[in-house]
Amino acid sequence: MFISASLKTISPVLAAVLLLGLLQAAPAQAQRRGKTSAANADGSLATTPTQPGRPARLQPMFGGLSPAQATQIIGAAQLKAIAASFGSTAEASAFFTTKGYEYLRERQPDTAVYRFNVAWLLDPKNAEAYRGLGIVASSQPTPDAAIAILSQGLALAPTNSAMLSDLGTSYLLRYNQTKKKKDLTTGIDLLQRATAADPANAEGWQQLARGYYYQEKYAEAWAAVHKGQNASVSSLDFNLIGDLLTKLPDPQGIFK
Repeated sequence: MFISASLKTISPVLAAVLLLGLLQAAPAQAQRRGKTSAANADGSLATTPTQPGRPARLQPMFGGLSPAQATQIIGAAQLKAIAASFGSTAEASAFFTTKGYEYLRERQPDTAVYRFNVAWLLDPKNAEAYRGLGIVASSQPTPDAAIAILSQGLALAPTNSAMLSDLGTSYLLRYNQTKKKKDLTTGIDLLQRATAADPANAEGWQQLARGYYYQEKYAEAWAAVHKGQNASVSSLDFNLIGDLLTKLPDPQGIFK
């Protein structure tokens, strides 16, 4: 009651900052281990392994909990107080998503994932919250969790170029582990959609080039490399360029 009353006298941003401290102190109860059984009917994340020994609040989507289960960890009253300090739950979710990306840039993944988790609970239809959680999940030994989370985000924003390229890249990473043709073709399809949606998506072009390289389509790979180069020189993957040079000289003669 005291928290809710106090929040009405300060700005939304300051209120959120104060609540962050309270949220970080919340006990990590209802943590799951093993695997949960893309999303179940109750909203939990299916076939996504949790990370034993880590609090659920520091795992993407609370390690696979449903929104109702995750709310128990943070506390319904706390979430309600956060939402009340903004114009809407969507606005509050967007704020926490922005903070999550800021902490990712500062290389503080634990802090980032907690912000993204809160953003997800506040607005399960916030596609950027899923993308942020997918990026964090990509650090796991296998890309399965990232694929599951990013797929949910893509369902909400099917033309989001960044989401498409992140998911496509995750499939290419899994192809490296599984060598399953389906993972490769799915990854390439997603990356083609990403670059079609935004021709300036330089990273998308470089990852598409890697996919073509895996398919032994070296001319197409070079074309994608140069399209990415034109969008942003910093996107160039020189390991890929070195691999390509052993298969086919650069048709444009830029790299030798």
